[in-house]
Amino acid sequence: MKKSYYLFNPGRMSRKDNTLKFTPVDESGKEGVARYIPVESVDNLYTFGALDANSALYNFLGKEQISVHFFDHYEHYSGSFMPKDYLLSGKVLIAQTSAYVHPQKRITIARKFIEGASFNMIKNLRYYNNREKNTAIQIETIENLSTQIPLSANVETLMGIEGNIRMAYYEAFDSIINDFSMGNRTKQPPNNEVNAMISFVNSMCYTLCLDMIHHTQLNPTISFLHQPGYRRYSLALDLSEVFKPLLVDRLIFSLLNKKIIQQHDFDHNLNNCLLKDSGRKKVIKAWDEKLNETIKHRSLGRNVSYKHLVKLECYKLVKHILNMEEYKPFKTWW
Repeated sequence: MKKSYYLFNPGRMSRKDNTLKFTPVDESGKEGVARYIPVESVDNLYTFGALDANSALYNFLGKEQISVHFFDHYEHYSGSFMPKDYLLSGKVLIAQTSAYVHPQKRITIARKFIEGASFNMIKNLRYYNNREKNTAIQIETIENLSTQIPLSANVETLMGIEGNIRMAYYEAFDSIINDFSMGNRTKQPPNNEVNAMISFVNSMCYTLCLDMIHHTQLNPTISFLHQPGYRRYSLALDLSEVFKPLLVDRLIFSLLNKKIIQQHDFDHNLNNCLLKDSGRKKVIKAWDEKLNETIKHRSLGRNVSYKHLVKLECYKLVKHILNMEEYKPFKTWW
């Protein structure tokens, strides 16, 4: 079974027959103990820190359909190497482009993303409100704001509504999380532990959505909620809005409240706060475990993994833009 591999300070990457060789290199140029990974076991590579590899190796990775996602020293997602599209469909590409350029079609899909995201946020808040975490005010605020979603005339207005919903949602985090305070949401750089966790796990969710899109006939650069731009896969941003409450936020609440992640797992500098390697490894372990968990799918009648839920969302979007079935966003039912 193929899986994702996470590489911290990988140094050099090379190919030896059908094996990938990773050699860590410290700041002085001294090589550490090499790590060997059979190619047939690799689905994705996540690299944290500088990676030295040549074009021949990337050509090999492309042929093997292996994606590489890059994060810099500050945990910022900096880009991905994606293999050549192997599920090309001119019909889907034309339909997806048509849905973007047609204002009514675009706003209809964009509303659905925010509808799903707001529902899943409220679901999280109700869970904790029932456990005496006092999130009632934020629930009421988001419910009121959600009534404006179907009334939004354009994407700009919708994004404003989404921003207000998320602001209210984040205000509840200090009530939910024990021992840590979030305050205002800060990104570049995050200024405290909770913000550092959100930024890091959001990036993992984004790359998951990108990978699932790549395994369908959708084009990741043509989006509906976020504005398509240069050098970014904006459709992955769209899809991640729906899944962040389930995959990102619930994971963060669990890791912090169960004290799996603690103060010593963070580096505190003058203007920023980042996870140490020890903290990142704990988060990634929990992330991988979460993605491989299964639930009984109500429509399919069988168990599916959390990871597969994202791929199913891509298939639903394909059916919508081909006018086969109306897109209904994923909404947590448990």
